[in-house]
Amino acid sequence: MNPHEIRIIGDPVLRTIGDPVDNVDGALVQLVDNMFETMYEAAGIGLAAPQVGVQKQFFVYDHGDEVGVILNPKIVESDGEWVFEEGCLSVPGLSWEITRPKTIHLVGIDLEGNEISKEADEIEARLFQHEIDHLNGVLLIDHLDDEQRKEALGTLRKMNFQRTNPSPAPGGLRLP
Repeated sequence: MNPHEIRIIGDPVLRTIGDPVDNVDGALVQLVDNMFETMYEAAGIGLAAPQVGVQKQFFVYDHGDEVGVILNPKIVESDGEWVFEEGCLSVPGLSWEITRPKTIHLVGIDLEGNEISKEADEIEARLFQHEIDHLNGVLLIDHLDDEQRKEALGTLRKMNFQRTNPSPAPGGLRLP
């Protein structure tokens, strides 16, 4: 299997809302395997389908304690607040302190069609929130205040990410 190219900020697919997954077949299972390979090659801990150009509601993850795939994920409850430096494989080489809920309750489906109901906190909660953002066309820079966003967009223009898709660089959400 060859890894997919990770889509970089400026690619319109990153701003689309993915369709729900309604059928798990061999093609989806193969895509999931390929996404894991892509994520590992890029040194990430999560990768959402839109980041590889697929407009579907699912992501893969591996944060060390747990490896998985969640289809059609939804956050049904959140609590607290946690500020932590966060990066993104679709915005390689850049990171910002982002405020997100500290704990979440997530529901979804696994590849076997079983319902998932998970409580997550800190890094795992942040990982899931970040990937679900991708499924809804939300990028990391959307969490920045106006001044930070202006600075980030200027940096991205200088790095030419708005017009080209450079090779993915190591980045993404990093463990402390």
